[in-house]
Amino acid sequence: MSGTPEGPVHPEPPETYATEPVLTERHQAELRDYHAAFRVSQLAMAVVDQDGVVVTANDSFGALLGTEAGALRDQAAADLVDLASDGRTWHAYREVLRGRHARFRCTRRLKHPDGRSLWAEVTVAPVPDSRRVLLSIADISDRRELQARLRHLQMHDPVTRLPNRALFFERLSAALESSAQDAGCGDDADATEAVSSSYESYGYGRTGRIGLCYLDLDGFKAVNDTLGHRVGDRLLAAVAARLTECADSDGYTRSGGHLVARLGGDEFAILVEDSTGTEQLADLARSVLCALQLPFDLAGQRLAVSASIGVVERSGHGTTATALMQAADTTLYWAKADGKARWTLFDPERNAHRMTRQALSSTLRPAVERGEFALEYQPLVDLTDGAVRGVEALVRWNHPQFGSLPPNRFIGIAEEDGSIVELGRWVLRTACRQARQWQKDHPRERPIFVSVNVAVRQVWDSDLVADVAGILAETGLAPHLLQLELTESAVMGSAGRPLQALQALSDMGVRIAIDDFGTGYSNLAYLSRLPVSVLKLDGSFVRGFQDEEHANPADELIVEALVQLAHRLGLTVTAECVETSGQASRLRRIGCDTGQGWLYSRAVAPDRIAELIGTAPLPV
Repeated sequence: MSGTPEGPVHPEPPETYATEPVLTERHQAELRDYHAAFRVSQLAMAVVDQDGVVVTANDSFGALLGTEAGALRDQAAADLVDLASDGRTWHAYREVLRGRHARFRCTRRLKHPDGRSLWAEVTVAPVPDSRRVLLSIADISDRRELQARLRHLQMHDPVTRLPNRALFFERLSAALESSAQDAGCGDDADATEAVSSSYESYGYGRTGRIGLCYLDLDGFKAVNDTLGHRVGDRLLAAVAARLTECADSDGYTRSGGHLVARLGGDEFAILVEDSTGTEQLADLARSVLCALQLPFDLAGQRLAVSASIGVVERSGHGTTATALMQAADTTLYWAKADGKARWTLFDPERNAHRMTRQALSSTLRPAVERGEFALEYQPLVDLTDGAVRGVEALVRWNHPQFGSLPPNRFIGIAEEDGSIVELGRWVLRTACRQARQWQKDHPRERPIFVSVNVAVRQVWDSDLVADVAGILAETGLAPHLLQLELTESAVMGSAGRPLQALQALSDMGVRIAIDDFGTGYSNLAYLSRLPVSVLKLDGSFVRGFQDEEHANPADELIVEALVQLAHRLGLTVTAECVETSGQASRLRRIGCDTGQGWLYSRAVAPDRIAELIGTAPLPV
């Protein structure tokens, strides 16, 4: 520890010392008392001249250094107590010798001749009325040991005896700082050598990369709840021992090995301060999983547990402890979501998708109010004559940061956070208003219906029947010109409120369509009891309708059977993803009613649909 001088002094001019003062008898007696106290004091002391040479030392000083007090005379005091080992301490000491500062104190670690080390607090102060200084040394080894014990208790987990969260982050921050300095000091050879020496002495890495395995136990809460916290604590201690064994046997050759820490609860971390790459971390993660899968015998209790591990490796330069832990936490979540009892490596692309998803989720609700959504429409074409019978409304999000987003980028998020209700209401109102406007603009043409997708959460979390009735009344659109599409999985097994809502909408005259039919566990029986008007065949069937040479006969047989069944139930059938005239021809031949796909048009703006109404039929 470097010392700090404690303020200036102003010594008397040199001529003050030209003649020895005349001492009175009382002063001589006091001086003898001082000399006696100096000799017998338990505090190690030495008088040093202005050149830093020991003039005299007491027995305690000699005993502290393992020699006779007389043997210290004429020796450089700085060498005896290691005051010249760093520039700051040496400068402060010299300032006191020159009379420019009143006091100097520092802490040094001294080596006793018998081999033991001791911590000493060194104080240097001027002797009054003299050019000399008094150097005193207090052995503070016991105090330092107590401080070390207290720090150990403060920085270690009492259950597992592993480093705790505080010590883990201290080591992590130090490792990142060392990597950053390694990367940034290349222009100064002396600085590079000094930094390298310093960090190597602490065991910090030279690869410049930091690795982290962040794990928690799968189902640990059940152990605490069923067997009690005492057994839970024993399990944590046993897990800690196996983690430490894995870290120590990882081929790690530097002193200290990997840092294994308990971060709290059943969460542990293994810090690799000198990572050689993801392969090393993957091997470590695999060894941890294998070690933890072996049963634990805990005082008569035999337990089997598993763990999920998030693995992250980063360059220390430009990385913060917070960023590294966020990545580790995210990766651990992936491991849990992917099925537990596994390790998962951080994936920047997957994380970017997650970050985008979070950004979309946080801005989705206010985006409706800001008017960032727009509708495009894709024609539904009669396969017999090519006339446009209806359109499907498809919502787009004109995001200020990510551009135009299709529904599959945000509808799932809206369903999760409940904003689908507000968004769905906006889509329904906008589509009905647009359909009514086309009807007004083309009064002599057969009006086209508009089909709107409805999420099952809209049925549960809002009064969909009331919303539809209100919007139809508000826009003036006839109920039979509105079609609501629900996915097959949404209506499978519908009962209670959903079934009642669908029935009420059908009774109102609204058409109900089953979207993506055939992709789920199709139960044809429910078609007879649900108020369904239309089946929309999933595009996977239609894609099998290639040219005659590459056609899949099974797809055609299935589609033909579905179409015949639907017709016998009084339903119409729409084929999705029609892209070629060959597909359209074969669908028409087996009796499909309408088609939708790029053969006719992509989803387009409302004015383009207006151009299609009343024009020549589209090719079929």
